[in-house]
Amino acid sequence: MMIEKIVRMALQEDIGRQDITTFNLVPADQQARGVLVAKAAGIIAGTEICRTVFRCLDAEAIYQPFVSDGQAVQPGDRIAEVSGKTTALLSGERVALNLLQRLSGIATRTKTMTDKIQDCHASIVDTRKTTPGLRELEKYAVRVGGGRNHRFGLYDGVMIKDNHIVAGAGILNAVKTLRQRVPITTKIEVEVESLEQLSQALEAGADIIMLDNMDTATMRQAVEMVAGRALLEASGGITEDRLVEVAQTGVDFISVGALTHSTQSLDISFDLLEVY
Repeated sequence: MMIEKIVRMALQEDIGRQDITTFNLVPADQQARGVLVAKAAGIIAGTEICRTVFRCLDAEAIYQPFVSDGQAVQPGDRIAEVSGKTTALLSGERVALNLLQRLSGIATRTKTMTDKIQDCHASIVDTRKTTPGLRELEKYAVRVGGGRNHRFGLYDGVMIKDNHIVAGAGILNAVKTLRQRVPITTKIEVEVESLEQLSQALEAGADIIMLDNMDTATMRQAVEMVAGRALLEASGGITEDRLVEVAQTGVDFISVGALTHSTQSLDISFDLLEVY
């Protein structure tokens, strides 16, 4: 239901009152068949979302995927074929491509990064640095690419960040206060910027500790200090060049905001094959 809501909002944004080009050019009863084709190598995510786009505009549209989410494609590979009202295909083309390209780009970037550390203990996780309104879809694409999801929002996980530490009178007090007020099943994560803060987070009994913008040498020290007493997450400026060395420090998770905030969309085209 959430997917359809997102799709309908995107269609309304793009079409508005009317697709004046298609409406004034194409007969309402004309039918067409078109194909989605990969123009670059990558991992596909969002095929069923494309189906939803075209079915929202033509309930009788026929959508036939040739690849499933998570599958790799090469330039020239056909991703899916769709047939139905020409007006629906033309008016829905851009929204379908925008979503499919965006999600496939995220899945591709995630797969590239997870493959780099497949022999390490650490997992790649996403962040809340997502496109407003598309978080559910973008986090889905991360999973398709082999990554794991961090919290979905402010409501489903405690994260004590630097400003919370200031506002909450320190790490010890913040953790103590939250332990008393949130459900006992809720894990508490604390962001730390130094080994001194790490020691405080351990003393407070944090379940997860985020090592924010630490160099790899300090991360190794942190792993030794914690010795399994809490889960460790590396975060901040984690590039693909640093990824392996960070994973080799022994941290449990590596959060990468770039998965969703600056990933390049996968190049995909939509072409009509025939009208009738």
